[in-house]
Amino acid sequence: MKLIGENIHIISKKTRSAIESKDAEYLLDMAKRQAVAGIDWIDLNIGPAKKAWAGTMEWLTTTILSQVDANFSFDTTNMVEMEAGIKIHPRPEQCLLNSASGDLDRLEGITRIAADYGCNLIALTMGSVSGIPKDPDGRMEIASIILEKTMEMGIDNSKVFLDPLVLPVGVDQSQASAALDSIRVFKESFDPPVMTTIGLSNVSNGSPKEIRPLINRVFCIMAMGCGLDSAIVDAFDTELLRVIKVVEAQKPEKESDNVLISLHNLMRDFGELEDLSYNADNPEEVAIYKTAEILFNKNIYAHNYAEC
Repeated sequence: MKLIGENIHIISKKTRSAIESKDAEYLLDMAKRQAVAGIDWIDLNIGPAKKAWAGTMEWLTTTILSQVDANFSFDTTNMVEMEAGIKIHPRPEQCLLNSASGDLDRLEGITRIAADYGCNLIALTMGSVSGIPKDPDGRMEIASIILEKTMEMGIDNSKVFLDPLVLPVGVDQSQASAALDSIRVFKESFDPPVMTTIGLSNVSNGSPKEIRPLINRVFCIMAMGCGLDSAIVDAFDTELLRVIKVVEAQKPEKESDNVLISLHNLMRDFGELEDLSYNADNPEEVAIYKTAEILFNKNIYAHNYAEC
C-alpha cells in the first residue's frame, strides 16, 4: 500500500508558524523524517493559501527538494498555488494533486492541472451542496461524475484516487462501515479500475489521544482488506507502518499480529466479525477485537470502550 505523510499540515500550529516564518530547518527536518520512514508522498497542506500566502507552495517545494528527493501531494484549495508547486517538480507525473470533489468548478480547475502535468489526482466523493453522502450509493454517484470528467480530460483511471471520506467514529460510527463499503464499490465499479485512498486519522478525530493510534491501525487494516490502495497517515506512527508491512507480507512478528492479519483476510473474504478468533487473555488482542466491534458498528462507541 502507498502512503502519504500528513505531517506538513497547517492544522498544526507549529507547522503553520514554521511555514509563515519560512523556517526551512524545521520543515526540512519534517520532510527528511518522513522520507526515512518510507513515505511515498509528502503532503504539503497549506489550506486556502490566501493573499498573504502567495508564493508559499513554490517556496515549500523548492526548499524541500533542495535536500530531499521526494514526491509530493500538493494540498490546497488555491489552484494558482497548486500549479506553482507542481510545475517546478522534476517528476510531476509521480505527484498527487489533493483534492478534487463533486464541486464542478473545482473539478474543472484541478483536472485541467492534472491533465496538463500528467499528475495523479485525489478526488473526494462529496458535493459542494450535498456534502458527504451517508451511503455508498450516494458516494458512488459523485464518483461517477468525477470519473466522467477525468476521462473527458484524458486522465487514466489508474491516476485517480477516490476518497470516500471517513468521518470520526466518535461522531457517527455507522460511517466507518459505510466508508469501507464505498471502497469496495469503487474498486468493483470502474474498468479500468480506479485507485482508492483515505485520510486515516479522520476516523479517530475527537477520540482520546491514547486510543487514536489503535483505532487508526485497526481501521487501516480493515480498509486494506476492502481494497484500499493508499492512505494519508501519520508518518511518525512507527507501529502503524509496522503493522501495514506485517499484514501485506502476511508474516506476524508478534502474537497480536495474527489477529490483524486475520481481520484483514476476513474483510477481503467478506467474512463476519464473529468468525474472528483472538486470545481473550491477551490485552492487545482484546483491544483489537473491541475496536473492530466499534468499526463494524456492533457495539456502541464510548471514549473508554477499550476498557469495558
